Amino acid sequence: MQDILKKLHPLEIAVLRNLKEKTTLQELVKNSDLKEVEVMRAIEWLHNKKLLDFSKVAKKVITLDKNGTIYLEKGLPEKRFLEALKSEKELSKEEIMKLAHLNEQEFNVSLGLLKKKLAVDILPGFKFKITKNGKLLLEKGLVEQNFLDKFKENKQVSIDELSPEDKLAYDSLRKRKDILKVIELKDWLITVAKETLKLKDELKKYNFADKLTQEMLKDGSWKDVSFRHFDVKVNVPKKYSGRIHFTNEAIDYIKRIWLDLGFREMTGNLIQSVFWDLDSLFVPQDHPARDMQDTFYLDDKYKAEIDKKILERVKSVHENGSDTGSKGWQHPFDTELSKKLILRTHTTVLSARTIATLKESDIPAKFFAVSKIFRNETWDWKHLFEFYQVEGIVVDPNANFINLRGYLIQFYKKMGYDNIRLRPAYFPYTEPSVEIEVYVPERDTWLELGGAGIFRPEVTKTLIGKEIPVLAWGLGFARIIVPYFNIKDVREIYKNDLQMLRNIKRFIKF
Repeated sequence: MQDILKKLHPLEIAVLRNLKEKTTLQELVKNSDLKEVEVMRAIEWLHNKKLLDFSKVAKKVITLDKNGTIYLEKGLPEKRFLEALKSEKELSKEEIMKLAHLNEQEFNVSLGLLKKKLAVDILPGFKFKITKNGKLLLEKGLVEQNFLDKFKENKQVSIDELSPEDKLAYDSLRKRKDILKVIELKDWLITVAKETLKLKDELKKYNFADKLTQEMLKDGSWKDVSFRHFDVKVNVPKKYSGRIHFTNEAIDYIKRIWLDLGFREMTGNLIQSVFWDLDSLFVPQDHPARDMQDTFYLDDKYKAEIDKKILERVKSVHENGSDTGSKGWQHPFDTELSKKLILRTHTTVLSARTIATLKESDIPAKFFAVSKIFRNETWDWKHLFEFYQVEGIVVDPNANFINLRGYLIQFYKKMGYDNIRLRPAYFPYTEPSVEIEVYVPERDTWLELGGAGIFRPEVTKTLIGKEIPVLAWGLGFARIIVPYFNIKDVREIYKNDLQMLRNIKRFIKF
């Protein structure tokens, strides 16, 4: 038992001294002369040591409102009304108001209440006289005034502890303006076992100290002191330090993968022209993806300026294939549509703009981007209208499909996926085209995580000036990371739930 006592903090000792078999937090605060937060802390520590139990409770208490505070000092208006009449004189309304210090409203309320109690008689000439019942009420005290007087000693009175008489007084007073108000207090109910109460008695035998002082050494009093032991095994509240949002951790990690593989990062504006976002990538101008249902268009009054030379080359390849060996889309090209502004629908627009600036001396080259894109999608558990995409291109005369497959396998392995497969697909700007799928053991399913391929000559020869292999991929960032975090709903990625952000695991390297 002494070993337990020696491990107690001074706050725990102070609370232990004031414990009863059942008590409340507020009673301990009052009796221990500690602050509420100190008592709360001590209770939690004692609970961790299994020395007590506590539960959080709420109770309603009655306190005085502004008029109640005035009437506690001066007396209720009806009491003052009766006291003005106790001399048995017949008094007029004006005389009573003057003697009792009542205003018109207080007089009328008091008269109504006293008439119900048969405490006053109304005489001819509109004069008033106290009755025998009124004298008896003054002698015994009005129940409402007796109830109000309880607040001289206590600022609060619990509703649950009212006597039947007090309940009647409370019901009467709460109907009146600004006399009483009810508030809900949150408290803790502490229950203590008999073994803990024995510890309380043991405290009297010891003189505990937190530290050895100079005075103790000088006067030798340290010999009679029991020094507190520090309990290094006690449960303490978990501390949450600041940390990067888990999505930003994942983004930083993905960027590191591509940088380590010798890639350079591409950046660009969120707002792009239809020309760069779609036309330059050989997406037909009547493609369904261009519809307002999939794309966020800016107001028509805003237009982009497009270099006439490159605009003509893209126009030509769309209409007849130009010199790429293609027939194009055999459809008139609308240059005004090209000038419209949109929120970019994919990060491939960055790839198009990047390869259009490359010179002969820049090749071979490798670029990547982890950036936001926008789609006019219905927001649900697997779709967002604003999300990140992982983009990459390799511009190299010697590049081939085997290299593309190698880059993708290398990336996904670093993201924790060992089982990867590529399936044939179709995209307007790549040929061959594939969809990347990974096996997720936790869900026992294959998950599609992005698209890839080799840019068509209609893209590369038009933008670079000559036909050259360009490996390209666009991968779904959210879909890549949700299995790792065991997230079932992609909307949770951007949910500002503090508890989730504190407890979610860190994105560590594989």
